[in-house]
Amino acid sequence: MWPKIDNGLMHVAIADAIRKSCDGINARLIRAYSELNRLKSVARDMGYTEKEVERYVTSKDEKDRMKEKAEQFLFNNGVPANDIPALCRFGQQQIQAQTDIGQLLR
Repeated sequence: MWPKIDNGLMHVAIADAIRKSCDGINARLIRAYSELNRLKSVARDMGYTEKEVERYVTSKDEKDRMKEKAEQFLFNNGVPANDIPALCRFGQQQIQAQTDIGQLLR
């Protein structure tokens, strides 16, 4: 899949991990669902079928790959694996900076 779609899915996954791990940080669920639908639409516009898009987002191999990608992204941004306080600080920073991840959180 196109890197912009892949990165968008990673941002949603990271925001989801933050909201599940951090008290006081919640998801903007409507915004997250809208983003997922937008990404699916972009993929379909690129010629991917609905079936291919669904397989991409539900495949165990893709989920494992996305988890590794997200962990590497977080590590590169100063968040070691399983460091919940660092993840929560990162989430707050993302909200304050209004990044793609931060816009999915409140």
